[in-house]
Amino acid sequence: MKKLSLQTKIILLTTSLVLLTTVVFGGILSYQEIAEIKENIGQRAQETAIGISAMPTIVEAMDDEEPALQIQPIAEYLRKQVGAEFIVIGNRESIRYSHPDPDKIGKRMVGGDNERALQEGKVYVSEAFGSLGRSLRGKAPIYDGDGRVIGVVSVGYMIDDIEAIIFGNIMDVMALALLTLVIGVLGSILLAKNIRKDTLGLEPREIARLYQDREALLSSIIEGVIAIDKDGRITELNSSAEKMLAMDQSFLHTPSDDILPELRMGETLTTGNSWKNKEILIGGTVFIVNQKPIWAEGEMVGAVSTFREKTEVQEVLETLSEIRQYSESLRAQTHEYANKLYAISGLLQLEETEEAVRLIQQETHHHEKQTKHTLNHIEDKKVQAILLGKMGKASEAKVELSVDENSSLAKLPAHVDISKVIHIVGNLIDNAIEEVESSDRKEVSFFITDIGNDLVIEVQDSGRGIETENLDQFFMQGFSTKLEKADRGYGLAIVKQAVEDLNGWIEVDSTPQRGTVFSVFIPKKTMEVA
Repeated sequence: MKKLSLQTKIILLTTSLVLLTTVVFGGILSYQEIAEIKENIGQRAQETAIGISAMPTIVEAMDDEEPALQIQPIAEYLRKQVGAEFIVIGNRESIRYSHPDPDKIGKRMVGGDNERALQEGKVYVSEAFGSLGRSLRGKAPIYDGDGRVIGVVSVGYMIDDIEAIIFGNIMDVMALALLTLVIGVLGSILLAKNIRKDTLGLEPREIARLYQDREALLSSIIEGVIAIDKDGRITELNSSAEKMLAMDQSFLHTPSDDILPELRMGETLTTGNSWKNKEILIGGTVFIVNQKPIWAEGEMVGAVSTFREKTEVQEVLETLSEIRQYSESLRAQTHEYANKLYAISGLLQLEETEEAVRLIQQETHHHEKQTKHTLNHIEDKKVQAILLGKMGKASEAKVELSVDENSSLAKLPAHVDISKVIHIVGNLIDNAIEEVESSDRKEVSFFITDIGNDLVIEVQDSGRGIETENLDQFFMQGFSTKLEKADRGYGLAIVKQAVEDLNGWIEVDSTPQRGTVFSVFIPKKTMEVA
């Protein structure tokens, strides 16, 4: 069973006692308040009704041809004086001669509580639902000179208004009770804090558990974590950070700017600014860094920095890109083969066996022609993946994408960023497929080789070609010849940027109405500085 802390026990005990007192006291007071207020207001309504019923002017007006002309002004004046919601005067048939809403004069009184006044001559207080809503009413009969009941006076106060008065009175008392509760809780908190000042309100076992949990958590984080206090001194250094930065726990409590000036954690303490996914070079290694200040009770008490080697992030991106290409290939091939299976099934049902066999053989030959060379002569698996994916996409778009038989590619050198090669190949082929979709000849040819000092990539299409005046701006971001489509002009801009990042260059050979050839040259060796 979980043990409660001393502070919790003190607060719970004090709060419970004050709450219990408040609830009991509030309940008794509410009951008495409701009864007393209703009784007082009912008494006031009844006395007002008696006084009005005895007024000679009212009694005499009851015999007039149009009693309302005399009675309505008097009733409204008195209603405003006594603060009633309504004063309604009616005859023996409960037909109104006065009402706060003049449109209701001449109509029958609502509520069904006039019988005792009209039939028995009683004076009383009732609660009923009338034309204005639920109300508390004082009823009194009107007598003529012969002692006969000739009408009734009804003086009413709305129940909602009465409840509002009750609620307001209760809230005043409850506010005092709440203040008492707050004072009691604050007193208990101050007492507990004074007793356990050195432990920050925590039990020793809780402090030990929190420390163990924090150490386990920091040790399990793959990213490096460094934390500093408000003076800029290192207070936390997890095992991943130690490994990445060749540091150990002896660096704790030393100024971070002296040990790791590249992180500029002291600057974060000064400006309060945060970093997100910022590339920083530390000791020859590029790290992806996130950094933010630590706030406590509105005061900056330190800063924390998390980081990871960029190469690890890049590997994840490359893996995801490869998976996406395989997925795209499988989706396109599944769609294409499903259509062909339907055709073969149809031929067999029509007993066109020879035609079905011919179609199967044709598809087998086409598959071997398309993939055999790709798999045998292009050894880099990631390039294989993107080519197979684009073949499926081209087949789905009814475009013939062929890989030149002279293509050959060994595994790419380590310094050649495969993700940028994927960007180049993928965007060039996509652009070529889209270009020839509306052409009579829907042909795209791909060639790649690493023979020699450069990696050479060529993509040729049989599309419309590029007009001479457009060649200079063809690789500009946002430029596109596909004016009818939105969100265009980014693929070739990405290609150009990727080629430049790999220290390569790109050439374009285009003939209007005959097609375009994109040639990319990427150095296989890194450039050495003399």
